[in-house]
Parts: sequence; C-alpha cells; structure tokens
Amino acid sequence: MKKKNIIFIGMPAVGKSTVGVVVAKRLGKKFIDTDLLIQEQEKKLLREIIAEVGEDGFLKIENQVNRDVDVENAVISPGGSIVYCEEAMQHYKEIGTIVYLQASYQTIKQRIRNPKKRGVVLREGQTLKNLYDERCVLFEKYADIIVNEDQCEIGDTIENVLEELSRL
Repeated sequence: MKKKNIIFIGMPAVGKSTVGVVVAKRLGKKFIDTDLLIQEQEKKLLREIIAEVGEDGFLKIENQVNRDVDVENAVISPGGSIVYCEEAMQHYKEIGTIVYLQASYQTIKQRIRNPKKRGVVLREGQTLKNLYDERCVLFEKYADIIVNEDQCEIGDTIENVLEELSRL
C-alpha cells in the first residue's frame, strides 16, 4: 500500500506551510497545519500556550495533537519542534512520507531575523545555531526524502519536492 500522506518537517522559515499548501493543491490533497489544530484544541495562540505551560508542556500537547492526526490523502505541516515528539514522528512514519525541507544555517538565519517574533522557542542560553544543530540530526533521522532549498526560490523548492515525490 502506498502511503497517501505527505508530512513536511524542517526548521522554522523553510516554508513548510507555504510549500505544503501548493503541493497539496497540485496533488489534489487536503492541507493540514498542525499548529492551527493545536490552537483550535487549546483555544489559545501557540505563544500563549508556551507562556502558560512552558516548552515541555507545549511538546506534550504537540505530541498528542500530531499523534492523533487521522487523515488520508493529505499534506501535513507540523511545527519545527515536532521532531522532539517521538510518538508523533512514529505515527507520521506509519501514515505517510516524511519530506525534510533542508536549508543551511545561513539561509535560516537570513529568513528568521527575530527568532522570538517568529515564535521560535529557545531554551535559556540556547542560540539559534544550537537549535539548528540539535534539530538537523533529528530531521535527517526521520526523513524519507530530503530536499535542499539553499539558493532556491519557493517555486524551485515546490518543483523539487514534486519531482522527488513522483519517484516514489
């Protein structure tokens, strides 16, 4: 049985939602942004949830919401911290193809001018570079497909993703 769902993972600012929406349209799939599902379930904005329950509390909620996603023929775009949620990632491995939108630290740094405003949660004393290094290992561990987007316009990334998916 072919896995019908496509799950995008990667750092904030790689375009998981933007690429996801267009890929979903092009392939006739529905699009799901799990950050919105979290906000719907909790009836609060992500930053309010994090302020209330802290990063660990947020990860528990993120894990539960993503683990419970029950769809077919969808493109799913979870938040960047999803790779810390083992149950959710195992679930995604079972229900779909995981596409890692990869970008160099330089590219990410250019795109995320202000991590706080972007909703990037950094632990005490943690830099964006530390976070990048920590997450990249996990993104690579879970990825079925890796699409590098350095020096790519968003349109190029979309074409590259569709080309990789067509080979499955």
